[in-house]
Amino acid sequence: MARTRGQGLESREVYRVSATEERRFEILRAIVEDYVATQEPIGSKALVDRHKLGVSSATVRNDMAVLEAEGYITQPHTSSGRVPTDKGYRLFVDRISEIKPLSAAERRAIISVLDGSVDLDDALRRSVKLLAKLTRQVAVIQYPVLSAARVRHLEMVTLSPSRLLLVVIVDNGRVEQRMVVLNEDHTDGDIARMRDLFSAALHGKRLAEASAAVAELANDAPQDLRGAIMNIATVLVETLVERGDDRLVLGGTSNLAKSAADFTPTVGGMDTVLEALEEQVVVLKILAHSQQMGQVTVQIGEETKTENLRGTSVVSTGYGASGTVFGGVGVLGPTRMDYPGTIASVAAVAKYIGEVLAER
Repeated sequence: MARTRGQGLESREVYRVSATEERRFEILRAIVEDYVATQEPIGSKALVDRHKLGVSSATVRNDMAVLEAEGYITQPHTSSGRVPTDKGYRLFVDRISEIKPLSAAERRAIISVLDGSVDLDDALRRSVKLLAKLTRQVAVIQYPVLSAARVRHLEMVTLSPSRLLLVVIVDNGRVEQRMVVLNEDHTDGDIARMRDLFSAALHGKRLAEASAAVAELANDAPQDLRGAIMNIATVLVETLVERGDDRLVLGGTSNLAKSAADFTPTVGGMDTVLEALEEQVVVLKILAHSQQMGQVTVQIGEETKTENLRGTSVVSTGYGASGTVFGGVGVLGPTRMDYPGTIASVAAVAKYIGEVLAER
């Protein structure tokens, strides 16, 4: 089961509350669930009619007044019901005791979709499309970060006696291809020797270590292969050194239109959310808060620390394998969100995408 944590919380807090406080939380929970489902302010009569709260309407009204005074719910219009505030959503999320499990059909669908991917790009595109469909929100996934990866395999493909194609495969699924032009022609035997030398130097190393090993190999190269090894090493070092090209794959942006009414002018409107999504560095920064596998982070409204996303919530986690985080994955949508279902979907897709990439 995936654990959840809120903004700034390292683990789930243990709540010790009185019976009165517990009853008020149950009323808050009912308001959140009904408002997420209906998008209509919730009144005391509706709560009593829909939920077995075990108390009178007068008690419900009194408890709602306390919840409002404490900032957990608010009254958007005169004589209307109440809606949750960001503070109310935060308490609701922090008190989720169990993550709603996905159905067997949903799990099979995830495995089927991701197992059918042909390469990294395809796997990430499938992941965001599937996550957007499961949550009905905008899904985002970060391309695997090279610095966290280890070299799994190096292949040298001979294109001509003086031209090689280098193929570097790392354990997060990324494949880097580079062309190398050698100073002179070399035999198949020479290419095989160089392939063995570089493979032995690189295999299993993190990229920073691998680039250093390549540089050392160039310094100690056999005299008859020195020129070619220097050419190959130069290209490999450029390939292995971390690049500032972190990218995101987005899916389901059209889902924002279905929630347009949630993005009121007071929180900037839907246009500001779209602008933030276009600035990928903003979303990458938010995903940086969730770089831990098996632990889902929920950032609500102001907790995103992004002006354009004040009306949104971001549910995210890290994905990877064997204890190594490849990147972040999550969804973004209005604060009026099915948090239990969204948390479960994000956790499941992260788990399976990590497994799929690790097997490649």
